[in-house]
Amino acid sequence: MRHTIRKLMLSALFVVIIGSNASAQGMPVYDNTNFISFVKSLLESGKQTANLMKTVKFLKTQKENIDKVNDVIKQLKAVRELVRNNQRLYDVVQDDLREILNSPFIKPGEVTRISDSFDAILENSMAGMEYIDQILSSDNMKMTDAERAEVLKEQELKSKEMVAEIEAKTRRYREIIQFREMQHKINNRETDY
Repeated sequence: MRHTIRKLMLSALFVVIIGSNASAQGMPVYDNTNFISFVKSLLESGKQTANLMKTVKFLKTQKENIDKVNDVIKQLKAVRELVRNNQRLYDVVQDDLREILNSPFIKPGEVTRISDSFDAILENSMAGMEYIDQILSSDNMKMTDAERAEVLKEQELKSKEMVAEIEAKTRRYREIIQFREMQHKINNRETDY
């Protein structure tokens, strides 16, 4: 037991000796200049964040404007292509149809059928152009620019199909004329026997 008491006494003495050198700092000290500069930097960061938010908002509106302009450009390209296709249709009808109908190898009964088929294509083209005019000029059809551009692209494809159809018909009638002309030459040739 004596050993135990000695050990406890030595331990207590050791703690007191070591503990006498250790001391607390006391009350915390605040540096007011550091605190003021910290608050100033926080305010400056807040201003920069506000400016960044304004910039982001501005860039979003500019992106929307660019998208609108792109849609309008797409619409203009589609309309230009539609006008070009319709001009091609009218040129074919004015030149090629007149040439086909004036051919002596087209029978009188075929003239009305040929002109009716070309007229149907032209009427379809005119209806498409009126629809496009209604889409572009009327605000009653609540469409976004993207939807309008999509409809114009569809009409452009239809007009390309009409041009292809009228070119195919023109080619077919020319081939018929060439065949009949060749047939006429064969049937009316002079024979030297």
